[in-house]
Amino acid sequence: MKKIFGIFFIMTTFSIIHAQKKALVGGTLIDGFGGHPIYNSVILIEGEKITKVGHQGNTQIPAGYEIISTEGMSVLPGLWDMHVHTMLNGHSNYTHWDSTYIDVFESIIMPSSAHQLLMAGITSARDLGAPLEASINVRNRINKGEIPGPTLYVSGPFLQHEPYPGTEKFRWGIKGVADARAKVQKLVKAGVDCIKLIDHDEMTFEEAQAIVDEAHKYGLTVVGHSHRPEEVRIGLKIGIDNFEHTGLSSAPEYPDDIIAMIKERTAKMNMGPLFWTPTVEGLYNYEYMRDNPEKLDSDCWHLGLPQHIVDDIRSSIRYPGRLSYFQLTPIRRPTLEKKVNQLKNAGVVLLVGTDSGIPMKFHCQSTWNELDVWVNEFELDAMYTIKAATYWPAKMMKVDDQYGTISEGKYADIITVKGDVLRHIALLQNVDMVMKHGKKVR
Repeated sequence: MKKIFGIFFIMTTFSIIHAQKKALVGGTLIDGFGGHPIYNSVILIEGEKITKVGHQGNTQIPAGYEIISTEGMSVLPGLWDMHVHTMLNGHSNYTHWDSTYIDVFESIIMPSSAHQLLMAGITSARDLGAPLEASINVRNRINKGEIPGPTLYVSGPFLQHEPYPGTEKFRWGIKGVADARAKVQKLVKAGVDCIKLIDHDEMTFEEAQAIVDEAHKYGLTVVGHSHRPEEVRIGLKIGIDNFEHTGLSSAPEYPDDIIAMIKERTAKMNMGPLFWTPTVEGLYNYEYMRDNPEKLDSDCWHLGLPQHIVDDIRSSIRYPGRLSYFQLTPIRRPTLEKKVNQLKNAGVVLLVGTDSGIPMKFHCQSTWNELDVWVNEFELDAMYTIKAATYWPAKMMKVDDQYGTISEGKYADIITVKGDVLRHIALLQNVDMVMKHGKKVR
């Protein structure tokens, strides 16, 4: 009996070691740094981390490694989506959604959204706006391995002058400078990863400045909406780190004074990059989705949702052309490319983010659609676009020592797709393998 037990123990130990050591072999590696791909690549992984990166001509695979063939595939860092809303999942009526499901955001909706993101190859995501306790708890459960999802960076509630009626659990109003600092301190104490600021053109300048200063005092970045010209102007003055959306409604371009302010800011190397997440795909693809609604029939967005919620979402988007949310979009859509190019030419670092979760925009589809618009519609370079979804987000969130590229010492967050993703970026809609922290999750 002891001998049998001993043999079983040895075999089990070997199996665990074998499972912990993996070699991805043969694929075209796009490592996230933006340089030339590495062909016939070899990536050695031990446990959660990458130990060596090379190619078949210079990298030996030690004994005991599980060999995973990536022949004929593009191999990339796991993607980031820098603007998601896990508390939303495509429903067209926010008022109905919030009042009906807020009590199950933490237990059902947010875990479902996180799982969908992970299965789409999103191994890291920034969740910008949700109830505080739910945000922290869902993030922590993912980190503990209790539920599947990307590594989440959460802001918790929006900070704004006055919450919209019925949104007080995830939008916090600001009443004076002292309150501004107190609200930031409460978020810091709870453990958020960044601060979300919106409608700051409706605050006093002193309130908005206090939010940024307090966040920076604790080492947190501040993410600010850029819907209106004055939001951008004030945001630049108070030191917002990362602007969201292209905004400015149907105006054809950013005013000259704003572009001048952006150029002045991006010229200050000592301040580091100015980041901008344009979130264009939801607007850009609306008319196509309205006229070709087949994607709405996909069941990928059903993952983790009970049937009655699936039915509710489906009912709310039955007539895509009638949604009030998008009625101005056909006028806004032609302005998007010019605004993105204005920002890029002014020296900002663009980040891939989607506003995923807004009406008809599902977590299993949004991110690859954003990359597709950048490359195939706006004609941005594919390597530039991939870097905006890998290296730069990790840099912005100050975790580039652990994430964002496929390089030694970093977490093995890796995705693979069959074919040349630099030539055909839309291949990302069908990710073949997703690895997070060295574990194959798809």
